[in-house]
Amino acid sequence: MRKRLGITLAAVLISAVAIVLTLVLTHEPELVRYKASFFDVFDTYSEIIVYARDEQSAQATLDTAHEALRTYHQLFDIYKDYEGINNIKTINDQAGIAPVAVDTRIIDMLLYARDMQAKTDGRMNVAMGSVLKLWHDHRTQGIDDPLNATLPDMAALTAAASHTDIRQMIIDQAAGTVYLNDPAMALDVGAVAKGYAVEQVAQAMIARGVSHAILSIGGNVRSIGTRGDGTSWRVNVQNPDLSAENTGLMTLNLNDLSLVTSGSYQRYYTVAGKQYHHIIDPDTLLPAAHTWAVSIVTEDSGLADVLSTALYTLPLSQGLALLAQFPGAEAVWVTLNGDIVRSPGFSALAGEEAAP
Repeated sequence: MRKRLGITLAAVLISAVAIVLTLVLTHEPELVRYKASFFDVFDTYSEIIVYARDEQSAQATLDTAHEALRTYHQLFDIYKDYEGINNIKTINDQAGIAPVAVDTRIIDMLLYARDMQAKTDGRMNVAMGSVLKLWHDHRTQGIDDPLNATLPDMAALTAAASHTDIRQMIIDQAAGTVYLNDPAMALDVGAVAKGYAVEQVAQAMIARGVSHAILSIGGNVRSIGTRGDGTSWRVNVQNPDLSAENTGLMTLNLNDLSLVTSGSYQRYYTVAGKQYHHIIDPDTLLPAAHTWAVSIVTEDSGLADVLSTALYTLPLSQGLALLAQFPGAEAVWVTLNGDIVRSPGFSALAGEEAAP
């Protein structure tokens, strides 16, 4: 009996030592939070947070993501030229003249945009550049010289709208070219480019093994997994009433989800005491006047960007009907009188909490 007891005690001690050794050998460093912030992508303040086990790997992840976003910014830019790069501006400059050989990332984005134009019944149309340029020029002039701010002439807007047929954007995938068959046509990818780029960068990060990160690129938020301690990423939805004491309408728990908001409070100018924002209704050719703000939650940041613009240009009932065609996407509206309206699955998908 003593022999058996001794053997049993020895076995227990050996097992205990083995367990301790296993715990020691398999112990991994805690995940640490690292952040990069910058202003050189999509003309806005941006930041990326990543949790990693060491600074070297975190910095490599942040630098790679930042550089990828810079590249997308240059490729999708409609205002500036970059040495050695044919971008969206190059395509616009060559409208009616010649096809432009472009990076496959431009072609992929434009194919996606063309598909989304059809699926949103034209509410998001990258071929609206001729109309949007008139508004952009008047808005820029009005901001620079508020006392002499003016609106685009409706006759000029109507004429520009006759050059917004996306079928005149000819994409030759085999040749790697894009050609605008209408010489008066112009592309404006502002309603899709940033969200699309953020999603592509997020997918590349995931492919490299990143599992705890969040990108906030000018308000386009894309989370990857959870925070390093396993808790949810908590993100506020902006209150469009910038004079309100509470800047957040609600707090969302976003794990592997995107949040994108469109609203009249973001970019606007004032003419004769009235504000005119930058989101143009393709039917009226005027700033959309159906709602104050709309926020989209879904996994794909590109889709969130597209839907935030499309739904903003529609009355609430039509917006709900369009949203229903995109399973896994939910929305919250702030109406013109300040009411909050959620799509049926919004709170459950977004893990909504009361605003702080």
